[in-house]
Amino acid sequence: MRNAYIDQFPDEAAVIKAAFWSSFIALAIGGTLGLVQALHRTDVFRFIQSPDYYTVLTAHGVLLAITFTIFFLVGLFTWAVTTGLDRGVVDIRFTWAWYALMVVGATLETVTIFAGFLEQAPTVLGSELYADVLFTFYAPLQAHPLFYLGLVLFVVGSWLAGVDWFRTWWAWRKENPDERIPLPAFMVLTTTLFWYICTLGVAIAILVFLLPWSLGITDSVNPLLTRTLFWYFGHAVVYFWLMPAYVMWYLMLPKFSGGKLFSDPLARVVFVLFLLLSTPLGIHHQYLDPGIAEGFKFIAMTNTMFLLLPSLLTAFTVVASMEHGARQRGGTGYLGWLKALPWRDPVFTGMALAGLMFAAAGFSGMINAGMNINYLVHNTWWVVGHFHLTVGTAVALTFMASSYWFIPQMTGKALWNRSLALAQVLIWFVGMTFMSNAMHRSGLFGMPRRTAEPQYQGFDFEPAVGTVGEINAQVALGAVLLTLSLALFLLIMVMTSFNGTSDSLPDNGYAGTLSGPEDSPAILDNLKVWTAIAIVLVIFAYTLPLASIIDSGGLFGKGIEGVQLSIGADPGLVLESLREVIR
Repeated sequence: MRNAYIDQFPDEAAVIKAAFWSSFIALAIGGTLGLVQALHRTDVFRFIQSPDYYTVLTAHGVLLAITFTIFFLVGLFTWAVTTGLDRGVVDIRFTWAWYALMVVGATLETVTIFAGFLEQAPTVLGSELYADVLFTFYAPLQAHPLFYLGLVLFVVGSWLAGVDWFRTWWAWRKENPDERIPLPAFMVLTTTLFWYICTLGVAIAILVFLLPWSLGITDSVNPLLTRTLFWYFGHAVVYFWLMPAYVMWYLMLPKFSGGKLFSDPLARVVFVLFLLLSTPLGIHHQYLDPGIAEGFKFIAMTNTMFLLLPSLLTAFTVVASMEHGARQRGGTGYLGWLKALPWRDPVFTGMALAGLMFAAAGFSGMINAGMNINYLVHNTWWVVGHFHLTVGTAVALTFMASSYWFIPQMTGKALWNRSLALAQVLIWFVGMTFMSNAMHRSGLFGMPRRTAEPQYQGFDFEPAVGTVGEINAQVALGAVLLTLSLALFLLIMVMTSFNGTSDSLPDNGYAGTLSGPEDSPAILDNLKVWTAIAIVLVIFAYTLPLASIIDSGGLFGKGIEGVQLSIGADPGLVLESLREVIR
């Protein structure tokens, strides 16, 4: 007897399925470009000219770090709210509207980026269509206005998605005034609140500074100011990617393990901590930036160290839940219970391996967070290895593995070839192990990031162990395995969509809890209190640094008049633009 999501919420299932497929398309394009980058950087095989590398790098970053992750998130959060509250959204037309707005935004930014491949890009709105500005789109690099407009529409769409989830919760609360917020909805609402807080930074950067600058309305920008506003958003967005993975680890891993969630109250504490601490630490990405006092950087470092706490609590809670499930399945011993876990299930195995990779990412993240150690690795491939463990595995592998459960729920069709799905998640894990390990090692001997040509004339990198050739071979091998895994994932998704309707789908529900919401203080559910505290912490962390930056560099900068710079531009133009920035 089947109990699929599509049977209970057919309209919402259609939107979720559309969001997931938008996510998969972005993953397919961005992931393929990752292989192009890896083979080019390691000089194994070059498909493109070096100036085009930056177009590829921009597309890879934007499509995977923003489009893929957030499209999947809005689908998953819609599922979590509707199943957690056991009711549909208030107005499905509003739901389709924010999804359509996100599609328009994603299309604009993607078309603008790929126009960089054209020898003669079309002129639109009075300037050439291009956006070789990387994921971070720092000034004085300047993109076409349609790139910035696309980002704005995409983010606004995600804001409206949050409104949709809150409207659904408010409707539920009127019907259940004395009930605690169900855990799935609580996770979604707290994550949405810190998304609203952190995206104010990037919204101001684009709407007030970068978009008017690219349209010629203003003559210049303050690069340090817009860069700081980006990182006000840029680190919190990492947790916006991670929270859907956390939702699946808390809600579904215990279920797939055969047990119960260890503690509902601990899960709530974790999400409250992310709401409070995710935004006031973005300056730790700017340790090497001149113009920001060391004291402000030290405060950001301290805030970052506090953020280790929710990750450690998550590791404890999720592993304890898995152990409980394994012991319910007959597992015994201090470590023998691990053998009782359902390792043949691709959904469980993919998410468990993603969590294991995230633990490794936590160790490299502590290196990034420390000021003095960060100076050694900041502009190297170490950082690239780190975020391939986070968004590239903890997030991406969890999303892919959970899709093997979600797509049957949203379509009513059985998963096609579970054995191949298990092979897919294992290949991803092995490929990322090779690639991220090599990237971390290369970062330790100074291999730079963000460059098409990492070699220097008259200088050879000398790793303490191995050779540059061996490390490059690991990167290339890892990239090939990851691309193979991606191809298998897309094949399984397509074939599942064409599979026959099944009457024996997995149960659409959550595991129970060993400690429920009744064991936690009611104050945990007071979202107004936690949001107010989060805003106060942001004000404390950013008021003085931003005031200092504006005081020294001006609100709209000094002397970047009319610079329009692409990373793939003529070196003479780059040098001249940098001279203007220095002046």
